[in-house]
Amino acid sequence: MMTERRSGNRLATLDGLRLLAALMVVFYHYVALARPWGRATDTIFPTAHMAAQYGWLGVEVFFLISGYVICMSVWGRTVGEFAVSRLSRLFPAYWAGMLLTTVMVKTWPEAASLRSWDTVITNLTMLQGGNNTPDVDPVYWTLFVELKFYLITVVVMLFGVTYRNCLILCGVWTAAAALAPVLKTPLITEFAMPQYAPFFIAGIAFSLMRRHRPNAILWAIVILQALLAQRYIGDRLAINLGKAAADALPTWPARFIIIAAFALIGAIALGACDRVRWKWLTTAGALTYPLYLIHMNIGITLIHHYRDRIPAPALVASVTALMLATAWLIHRLIERPLGDRLRTTLRRGVDDVRRHVTPHRRRVRRTAPHTPTVPGTAEDDRATAHARTFESV
Repeated sequence: MMTERRSGNRLATLDGLRLLAALMVVFYHYVALARPWGRATDTIFPTAHMAAQYGWLGVEVFFLISGYVICMSVWGRTVGEFAVSRLSRLFPAYWAGMLLTTVMVKTWPEAASLRSWDTVITNLTMLQGGNNTPDVDPVYWTLFVELKFYLITVVVMLFGVTYRNCLILCGVWTAAAALAPVLKTPLITEFAMPQYAPFFIAGIAFSLMRRHRPNAILWAIVILQALLAQRYIGDRLAINLGKAAADALPTWPARFIIIAAFALIGAIALGACDRVRWKWLTTAGALTYPLYLIHMNIGITLIHHYRDRIPAPALVASVTALMLATAWLIHRLIERPLGDRLRTTLRRGVDDVRRHVTPHRRRVRRTAPHTPTVPGTAEDDRATAHARTFESV
């Protein structure tokens, strides 16, 4: 039987991996990009530059972790509970990071700029990616990808979160992602997300391994997604570094990082990391999201402003340390207290909606397939433990 304590240990390991992924992205933006330095960085960081060029893969690692964690978190929960958890988790740090970024860019418009205050206002919704509004910070594009994954998850929840339905999701999503480039249907392409679907789907399969047990079907899904993930490495290199650089760079480091990420999540799913209980990993996980939100435009502006006054390695180290400290302050002073208040308020709203649902709809809800668990069983206890464990992820 899976206990809540074991779930917590697994979460600690994931927290460490999340911070590592965030630092990969920070490393890429600060060391590989020319924008903060005003020139190519191969002469500024001759050795580090080579490794930093693959740091964008931290985003793919995030998507892999997200597929794993979200699938684990929805068992035994309603759509309302899932929505409350996600909204209260995402928005407080996002609002704080976005406003800090806005102040920095408006104060020092050296390496980045904002078109108008309308852009800032629309960004408050986190839906700017769907209505052709620029992001206040370029890293926000990943949030819209996550939101689409959440919407897909909600569809599954409406049919009932079961082992069978999760496998159907993996199959249907794989087919849609594989056919999207040929069909060229905007709606399918937008939600199938061919470049990123293999990571979400593999994460789902790994979570099913953990919840139930590994089998040939789940391993086949994981291996298939690992192969499909290789298809877009060249495209992602071109997007992040330009086509000329992508053509000149070897792809094997990117392939190695992807396989290593799959292997590590697999080890976590199979229980190989259950004994990892380092308390600092919890703090690492708490820093990850606000660090990701604030590091790019703020950090690049600081590097651009001080690039001629401080040696490059010391400047990168100092800005990274400052971003980590700021992320901790956002977590302690804004994310936790505001998140708790927002969660409480949203739960009251959900309860109010439920009270106004007609008796007929409540009867339909009870009879509709909702969850594979049976009250009072060990499976039901595990579902409740998972929901509590992943509440803050």
